[in-house]
Amino acid sequence: MQRRAVLTLPALLLPGLAVAQAPELGTAARPLRVGVTQGVHGQTFEKVREVLARDGFVTRGIEFGDFIQPNAALAAGDLDANAYQHLPFLEAQRAQRGYDFVPVGKTVLTLMGVFSRRHRDLTALPQGARIAIPNDPTNGGRALLLLSEAGVFRLRAGADHRATIADITENPKRIRIVELEAASIVRALEDVDAAAITGNFAVPAGLNPLRDALARETEQSVYTVLVVVRRADAERPWARRLAQGYAHPEVKAFVESTFGGAVISGA
Repeated sequence: MQRRAVLTLPALLLPGLAVAQAPELGTAARPLRVGVTQGVHGQTFEKVREVLARDGFVTRGIEFGDFIQPNAALAAGDLDANAYQHLPFLEAQRAQRGYDFVPVGKTVLTLMGVFSRRHRDLTALPQGARIAIPNDPTNGGRALLLLSEAGVFRLRAGADHRATIADITENPKRIRIVELEAASIVRALEDVDAAAITGNFAVPAGLNPLRDALARETEQSVYTVLVVVRRADAERPWARRLAQGYAHPEVKAFVESTFGGAVISGA
């Protein structure tokens, strides 16, 4: 019998042969990378990571010290998701920086409070008192709304979370607003008369909005923190699994027991 010659070609040249693929996201070989800010969001994510790991879904948290870098890292592909921002902030970032990001789930609501080392009541603020607020557009407006609702000054009719200092219409005590990076306000509390601080920075510093704040927010869902991904990844199974992790009963119980009501599960 005549033998046929067999020609051996590299696998890449043979049509129909499977090409080796990268490991699936959420495995030990390729953990899902999630960006969070330090404090509340980092602690909450660690519980989510623990719960998801029981089912073999592997995640890795990457902590940041500000509000800008987690979105920049997500856009650059250095993260697969982040979990630190509420919808007003996300909308502002999309408008300002062109990010094509979408929310796929909810995490927690961190209440903002107004704290002071010098005064026990906002009515005791002196003429020319200095109040620190976050310098990012949405949390700054959020702080101005809270201060207005507390009677410190008045904002123009219809002002919302996009309010700026220019929207202050009545300021009888000539309160001076000091805009600082959100993460640094706790450290500046000794140097100002009062400060509006979000729960994710207040709680790690030992400040409880329910117990220590001179004024605080109620449960406003617009400020619930979101699980955010690139639009192209919104329907990926791993995005759903990450969001489901935040909704797990153990995670909700952890938030309630750890933060004593100052942080509320929003999932």
